[in-house]
Amino acid sequence: MSVPVWMLLGFAAWTVLLLLATVGVYRWSLILSGRVPINAFRADQIEGADRYKRAMRAHANCVENLPVFAAIVIALHIGGVGGTLVDGLAVAILVARIAQSLVHAGFVQTNAVTSVRFGFFFAQIIGFLWLIGIIVARLGGSA
Repeated sequence: MSVPVWMLLGFAAWTVLLLLATVGVYRWSLILSGRVPINAFRADQIEGADRYKRAMRAHANCVENLPVFAAIVIALHIGGVGGTLVDGLAVAILVARIAQSLVHAGFVQTNAVTSVRFGFFFAQIIGFLWLIGIIVARLGGSA
């Protein structure tokens, strides 16, 4: 498998691990301790500790960006586009995603923390756009 495909798999694995390690642990600890019934977590109204709410958003951010990264990696794969720069950008995107999630779920969102989190998000966006640009530059004339 190519590096971008491995990074896509890593992105998916991170999304699942983040869910299990944050949201899952929070919910199951409350359920198994008898503090709340299993049906206490409504999808239309997020309640709970601030850390839990941040974890929910961090996971949702992963879910929102996973299809974007998947589409880019599929285009790279189908188009046979690769190389050191492509590999480096794919790795950087996953590293920035993990860092963004950790900052989001792990810290109270002060202005400084939110700025750091945004920096990691912005790095992903730059990586996405750069990879799209590489794909268009290499394959744009062959359509």
